[in-house]
Amino acid sequence: MEKRADLVLCWHMHQPDYRDYASGEFTQPWVYLHAIKDYADMAAHLERHAEVRAVVNLVPVLLEQLEDYADQFATGRIRDPLLALLAREEATPLTPEERQLVFTQCFRANHEKMVQPYPAYKGLHDLYLALGEHGRVPSDYLSDRYCYDLVTWYHLAWIGETVKRSSALVARLMSSGTAFARADRQALFELVAELVTGTIPRYARLAATGRIELSTTPERHPLAPLLIDFRAARESRPELELPAAAAYPGGVGRVRAHLDAAFVTHARRFRAAPAGVWPAEGAISAPLLALLAEHRCRWTASSESVLANTLRASGGPMPERAQYAYRPWRAPGSELACFFRDDRLSDLIGFEYAKWDGVEAAAHFVGELEAIAARAGADAMPVVSVILDGENCWEYYPYNGFYFLDALYDKLASHPVIRTTTFAAAASSAANGDELPRIVAGSWVHGDLTTWIGSPEKNRAWELLVAAKADFDRVAGSGRLGADALAAAERQLADCESSDWFWWMGDYNPAFAVATFDQLYRANLARLYRLLGLAIPDALAEPISRGTGHPELGGAMRRAS
Repeated sequence: MEKRADLVLCWHMHQPDYRDYASGEFTQPWVYLHAIKDYADMAAHLERHAEVRAVVNLVPVLLEQLEDYADQFATGRIRDPLLALLAREEATPLTPEERQLVFTQCFRANHEKMVQPYPAYKGLHDLYLALGEHGRVPSDYLSDRYCYDLVTWYHLAWIGETVKRSSALVARLMSSGTAFARADRQALFELVAELVTGTIPRYARLAATGRIELSTTPERHPLAPLLIDFRAARESRPELELPAAAAYPGGVGRVRAHLDAAFVTHARRFRAAPAGVWPAEGAISAPLLALLAEHRCRWTASSESVLANTLRASGGPMPERAQYAYRPWRAPGSELACFFRDDRLSDLIGFEYAKWDGVEAAAHFVGELEAIAARAGADAMPVVSVILDGENCWEYYPYNGFYFLDALYDKLASHPVIRTTTFAAAASSAANGDELPRIVAGSWVHGDLTTWIGSPEKNRAWELLVAAKADFDRVAGSGRLGADALAAAERQLADCESSDWFWWMGDYNPAFAVATFDQLYRANLARLYRLLGLAIPDALAEPISRGTGHPELGGAMRRAS
């Protein structure tokens, strides 16, 4: 009998909440930009390859923002400043603030893959550099026409490759080069609206026809093991310095609230409860697994380094990797199936294959899967879990990864040995599988939690959140706030609990990203205090972290090891 292997491809789609609830504006455009590029392209590849199965993890806070954009397009009240500029009337001159937004935002892309391939866009950038040779470009040096052309090219560059290949509008605009009329910009705006508004229905149709499984994450993407207990970080790093606060107040309840909201909103959007949960950052701990089992979750997943740490801690002999990495395990004391990603294969897609020819990279990946199948025992059916960020790596691939994904799905669709499947389908084989003796808490980055806690900056960020949560509990318990005001404050608290703020703290990250997310985090905490009717602490006026690093892929993704 020919040896076979199952492959679960899980694409994790997430953006933190970029909304300023006081003004109603989006402070960053990344939700709609990734929608028109990465979410559109991934859906198109899956639609084209009907035989391929995959898991797409859609975080509720991302879906909520996509729905917010859909509402903006429906009402015509655009609350994203950059998006508003795309269709702006030209009769009124751009303000200095609008011009500075254009200059700040519209070169924020991978220049090798998204700027230089387009001569007109590159020319706009070259002109900007030439004028700024001796310092920052004064905002009035370049005309409104330059700004409108730059905004148009930025959006054209961010359009997904599958759309570029099918849209006559995009082809015409790219061919015209510059001097776009307002009608051109309006037509591009309408295409953006179509792509963004269609994102959720598109994935819902794929799920309804059984082509993909949709999974979820606790609502605002919190680092759940740390909300529950800071000491979870010491399970893999016993020497780690923790925040001065002993614990996050009411952390178990807060994680439960994020899970409750995720299950409710997922069922509302997709007319079915999720079978599985990808925890934020693949971070798991024993208490979190118990909460997932409480929610009747059928599966969850993390990193193989977490599994290795867990097995080492059990005290028995360490088995060969092939004996533990490619099968589901059961969580201690429950029927919850636990899958662990192949870190090397996941990182090949995330970091290495962008440097390869796409067809050759796809052939290499499939060859790695064939080797796993060949090495399996006579009665074994390996389940290979490949899980990674589904949006950030493609910016570093030629043509947004078009040739790699197209070739990969083509090969997998008809492969005689490798079968694509979903975690929900594979979870049934976990019922008779081995139970994990315990769990050593960790994540998909290095198998530990140090990306989010342990350094002075990260610990300081946690301490500010702990203080804010204590004040929230005090005000909520006093009965001073009405139901609506309390709900608004709790929503703001949930945003403050996102893992993203802690991810970006640290001098190894780029200065611009650190400054942006540091400011957003402190602004979120300040809004929470305003909603509670309390004075904003002076500490929130001071930056927590300053970045000086140049990490791989800009720091938006990290290797497993």
